[in-house]
Amino acid sequence: MTGSAEYTPPKIWTWNKANGGQFANINRPIAGPTHEKELPVGRHPLQLYSLGTPNGVKVTIMLEELLALGHSGAEYDAWLIKIGEGDQFGSGFVDINPNSKIPALLDRSGSKPVRVFESASILMYLAEKFGTFLPTEQPARAECISWLFWQMGSAPYLGGGFGHFYAYAPTKIEYAIDRFAMEVKRQLDVLDRRLAESEYIAGSDYTIADIAIWPWYGGLAKGWQYGAAEFLQVQDYKNVQRWAEQVYSRPAVKRGRMVNRMSGDPSEQLRERHDASDFETKTQDKLEAAG
Repeated sequence: MTGSAEYTPPKIWTWNKANGGQFANINRPIAGPTHEKELPVGRHPLQLYSLGTPNGVKVTIMLEELLALGHSGAEYDAWLIKIGEGDQFGSGFVDINPNSKIPALLDRSGSKPVRVFESASILMYLAEKFGTFLPTEQPARAECISWLFWQMGSAPYLGGGFGHFYAYAPTKIEYAIDRFAMEVKRQLDVLDRRLAESEYIAGSDYTIADIAIWPWYGGLAKGWQYGAAEFLQVQDYKNVQRWAEQVYSRPAVKRGRMVNRMSGDPSEQLRERHDASDFETKTQDKLEAAG
């Protein structure tokens, strides 16, 4: 087995050294703000504070899908939260999400602002607010919600488990990588079997279950996550591959994936979104060309 020497945990864990790895500068065992910083507020009813990670992309896809259906009340400002620099620990962000994780949404359309945090909660809130992408009748509604929460329970094994130890941990630990690779492949098999019998995750209709699951597992199927496509042999999951491409063919999905993105092709990065025209005029390649 590769990795560091055998470790015996102390009787009481104490935070007395950096843990190493890519995110060592922002990891800490306490909550609350680290600094005072107000959040900006734009002109639209919905204010989104996020980053183009899979969890952030869920919400921008949902908002773009709602706008594509003609729901003008879903117009939004998407503000960039640089989690690597600790923006999520600013006082304004913590006021919206005390857990200091993106995405966080503030709905200012009513008499009192409504804060919504956790990506699945935001998807359900928006689906109920606009009456779409979430079935209203049983058993379809229960099926959709079950798969939505399947994603919330499963993706930490993909991201914080496999992704962390495979791509980000300072030391490659065979046991940890094997443990989480096994679980991720089991999850892909769960999805592949489901998609063998169903066009979309929750049934014949595209729903928030697809919107939640696609950025994580669709991205994995398309080779975007952790450089691990070959390692996990993602091409073997034919039904997941079919579904991943089908969802990606939707224009709103392509737009949503661009918002708050800070990596990849500059033409696919719209770091902040305040108007639909920004997709044509304010992508990172155009901003850099303009100086």
